[in-house]
Amino acid sequence: MNILTSHLVCPACKQTLKGSSQKLECNGCSRAFPVIDGIPRFVPKENYSESFGLQWNRFASTQIDSKVGTNRSETRFRNETLWSEDTLNKKLVLDAGCGSGRFSEIALRFGALLVAIDYSSAVNAAQKNLESHSNIIVQADLAELPIADETFDYIYCIGVLQHTSEPSSIVKELLRCLKVDGELTLSFYENSSWHVLWYSKYLIRPFTKRLPEASLLNFLERTSLFWFPITKILFSLPPKISRIFRFMIPIANYVEFEYRNQKNAKEEAILDTFDMLSPSYDKPIKKSQILSWVKDSNIKVRTLAVVPRVGTMRFKRMN
Repeated sequence: MNILTSHLVCPACKQTLKGSSQKLECNGCSRAFPVIDGIPRFVPKENYSESFGLQWNRFASTQIDSKVGTNRSETRFRNETLWSEDTLNKKLVLDAGCGSGRFSEIALRFGALLVAIDYSSAVNAAQKNLESHSNIIVQADLAELPIADETFDYIYCIGVLQHTSEPSSIVKELLRCLKVDGELTLSFYENSSWHVLWYSKYLIRPFTKRLPEASLLNFLERTSLFWFPITKILFSLPPKISRIFRFMIPIANYVEFEYRNQKNAKEEAILDTFDMLSPSYDKPIKKSQILSWVKDSNIKVRTLAVVPRVGTMRFKRMN
């Protein structure tokens, strides 16, 4: 039994599993879970997060450092978690909401023994991106993890909580799966001031999130011929002016980043614009809410220092 399967349990009753390369079965309640393409599947094929499955399978390598020749994912990972190679080497680590494996790649390079979980079919893209590493990917609900208590030394959940239906349950589940003295990093869209919800994307999302995902993505790809060069100019203006345009225009165009070529720049702009407009859930979270969820978990933690003060919280589980 490998590192991954030895820690898998039934998400409902938390009893151990038995199985084969085709399915896993609970030793307690006898529920069965298919293993498809080598990935254990603990969620229905159709679920609210499938817009993410579409985007990460379409843009599987767009934010993968090794594929696009950047170190932006590594830089963000280091800054938000404050972990290094020495921290994660040979430690059991959970990537909670892995998408196509953007940060999984970094954790693995740091020597982590990694379990990567996502609710959507993005796990298929992650498997391809991380193909040199086997049996580390699971499709499951972060609010009902198929993981035994106190399993992981380190857990990170980056850019995920605000896109889920039950962020409070997810925080409690992540703490449940964290070892004593283990560390948890949460990165999220923070509701840090009164004007956050007036950002243009929140004004049009009631419409765009109801569109068929494939149609919305196709529309963004076709119209990028126009909006990509226009926003490149507007977002490159002096900060005081460009900030206004970024707030008013629901487009993600990262003119401040260096890209190998304009194709990569446009792909990421389309990806993150779709990411803003398509998810069923996108609700900024207050830090006070997360602290209340941590308190409700009845798990003792210590709050750790952070570098990005907006949208990042870190905790250490205590006895």
